[in-house]
This record gives sequence, structure tokens and C-alpha cells, in this order.
Amino acid sequence: MTAESENIDAIAWRELDTAAQDPHAGFRYVNVCTLDAELKPQARMMVLRRTDSVKRRLEFHTDIRSAKWQELALNPAATVLGFCSQSRLQLRLQGYFKRYEPESALANQVWEGLPIWTRRSYSGGPPGDESLFSPDQTRDVESEENRGDGKHNFGVLVFQAESLDWFQLQRNDNRRARLIYSDTGCLSSFHWINP
Repeated sequence: MTAESENIDAIAWRELDTAAQDPHAGFRYVNVCTLDAELKPQARMMVLRRTDSVKRRLEFHTDIRSAKWQELALNPAATVLGFCSQSRLQLRLQGYFKRYEPESALANQVWEGLPIWTRRSYSGGPPGDESLFSPDQTRDVESEENRGDGKHNFGVLVFQAESLDWFQLQRNDNRRARLIYSDTGCLSSFHWINP
């Protein structure tokens, strides 16, 4: 690898590392694309929660009753797409997800670190189901003891990147590169490609 390819790789993962720590960072919310049972593409915005830039992994949290959880059980292949308007950088990662069930060691560890208001988001009805209440309707809020903590609905998704399409928008000369990672996360190939 050249110094330039390693620098591009480092910049991309530094952006992702920053986004996992800073709620205001450009890549904090990324688009996760999966395939449903009918092989139709499904895309949704997700919050990037943690990264491992050495192993090329991204961590997300989800409700295991969601469609994406079921989709990834059938086909773990996915694309993660992000764009930062400040740096004018697009990152498109391809790879696969591993699901961590509610009682797994990782899900338990992550759950313990979640604030109470985040935990509450997993105690409502299943994502995508019809709501019994309109958003503006006032209702009695149940106590935390009666409502349940939602832990049994909480899962962790870990994305393993196999490739990165790096695309830097510039005024006069857009630049694009394709990076390939080995199974252990090492940068194994780098090529400039036409934007």
C-alpha cells in the first residue's frame, strides 16, 4: 500500500470513529441497506454507536422485533452509506452483519450502559406496527416498574466491512477510491476508480 492509500483509509475510519463518539458528527446517522424476503432493497437511517477501526466493524442497536432484524437473519449482507456535508465525503461500506440476541454477553453489556430514556424506546409496541395512540394524544404514562424495561427486545448489530467506496466531492476534481479489507480487517487492496 502507498502512503496516500493508507492516509485515505485512516481519514475514513477517523470520521466513523468520531461519529460514534459525537452526536453532532457528520457520519453519526448512516443509511443501512438490506434485502427483504422478496429481495427488495430496504433502507433506513441508523445511529452509529461504536466502531472498531482495526477490525473494520461498526455497531448499531435495534429492536429485535424490527424488519431489519428479520431481514438480516435471512441474509446478513448489507451496505452502510453515509455522507458528511461539511467534509463533502461519502463513505459506502459493503459487508455483512452479525446479530447479538438480547441475552448475549454483548447485548447485556451494552444494555447496562444505556441511559433510561433510551431503554424506554425498546419497551413500546413492535416497530412498524400500527400505533394505538396518535402522537399528539395525551395518555397516562405507566410507571417504569409496570411498563417493563424492554431488555428482551434489545439487540446489537455488528457490521463487518469487506470494502469501502470512498468518494470525495470537490469543486473541480472529484476523487473516488475502492478499498478492500481482509477477513482480519487489514487493508488488502486499494484502487483509484472513476468518480
